Amino acid sequence: MVMKDINVANEFTEQKRIDDPIVKNIVQDYTAELDMKSISDVLLLPPDITRKHSGTGLLTAFLYAIFKKAKKEINIDIMPALGTHNPMTEKEIEDMFGSDIPRENFIIHKWREDTVNIGTIPGDFVEQAAEGKVNFPIEVNINKRLLDESYDLIISVGQVLPHEVVGMANFNKNVFVGCGGEDIINKSHYVGAVYGMERLLGRAFSPVRELYNYADENFLPDIPLVYLLTVNSTDINPETGLTDIKGLYFGNDKKTYKKAAKLSREQNITWLENPVDKIVVFLDEEEFKSTWLGCKAIYRTRKIISDDGEIIIIAPGLKQFGEDKKIDTLIRKYGYVGRERVIELVEENEELRANLSVAAHLIHGSSNGRFKVTFGSEHLSAEEIQNVNFSYTPLNELMNKYDIQKLKPGLNNLDAEDIYYVANPATGLWDLEKNR
Repeated sequence: MVMKDINVANEFTEQKRIDDPIVKNIVQDYTAELDMKSISDVLLLPPDITRKHSGTGLLTAFLYAIFKKAKKEINIDIMPALGTHNPMTEKEIEDMFGSDIPRENFIIHKWREDTVNIGTIPGDFVEQAAEGKVNFPIEVNINKRLLDESYDLIISVGQVLPHEVVGMANFNKNVFVGCGGEDIINKSHYVGAVYGMERLLGRAFSPVRELYNYADENFLPDIPLVYLLTVNSTDINPETGLTDIKGLYFGNDKKTYKKAAKLSREQNITWLENPVDKIVVFLDEEEFKSTWLGCKAIYRTRKIISDDGEIIIIAPGLKQFGEDKKIDTLIRKYGYVGRERVIELVEENEELRANLSVAAHLIHGSSNGRFKVTFGSEHLSAEEIQNVNFSYTPLNELMNKYDIQKLKPGLNNLDAEDIYYVANPATGLWDLEKNR
């Protein structure tokens, strides 16, 4: 196992494009420390298309090129950390990773089929972490490939940024959720939801992170795992269609993650003095095809919306609610009906208890009656949108009223009305100064 040089973290805090030679030099410097002679098989764990703007697809392609140029032949497998998301299409793979990596090198993580149990988090620990709000054990299942002893090196590539389930995305979440199985995905999501999403958003450590750290420290075997963590700007660079790099970190311990999380809090949270009455969010049609992903428009902005305000979501690519048929059916059946009602529905319905990540998502996406959520979509009907407890406005009507080509991120005055525009909710968090 190639572990001897993995505990060194590299920092890079100036804003750079992902293809900047300086960024590539840092990656090359790290890989130059590896003993290539002892490496025969490498597994790369990048994010999927939902993190396209992070540029981690290009970083993954760059790592692939480095290992392919080694003097000896190295087998390189790439398994996007899908979690519960749909497998990437051929078009998405090329769009994110480029055309130089053969398609046969890509492996699909099947969260319901390809995982093995490595331990169980005790119910009393879960109860303590969740401040008594739940008490159940959690089976820790991860993709069996991570335990394959033929791999000499496993590199988890990902972006640290505010996240609605765990507080800050990535680090060992990429293993236990991105490459995880049903029980830990479902139950850890629900723990975060009942604990309170607003309480943990943008926090480096949370009850859910405690669960992943427990699994990491107690069950994860000695595997050759290292993290390549990025911190990026919130705004997308119009020249590249990607966010720019603000930090780049290598390591396999909490110190590496803490450094990245600290920088992300500085870079990825936009602080406002006062709440706003109307927020307009645009969802890129290639990235957001479901409310399972598209509700980021609600998660990431809900802390700045005023009581009785409105979040308007322009979603040209929205075609479904869940990322698979089972989840889609459950969302359509129960809807975004508010935190307390969803908790009641979990108690009343076995199918929701068996799919707690769906229940968590319904809590996350609910306004709890505090504000209004309006979707504009051309693929889902008004009836479908309204049946899950959202409001509907025809997409063309919203796009005519809110011209995204003319709006700038942040506050805009449009026809004597103040609106707050968010061009991409996936890469940031919007919060009030009083919550710092």
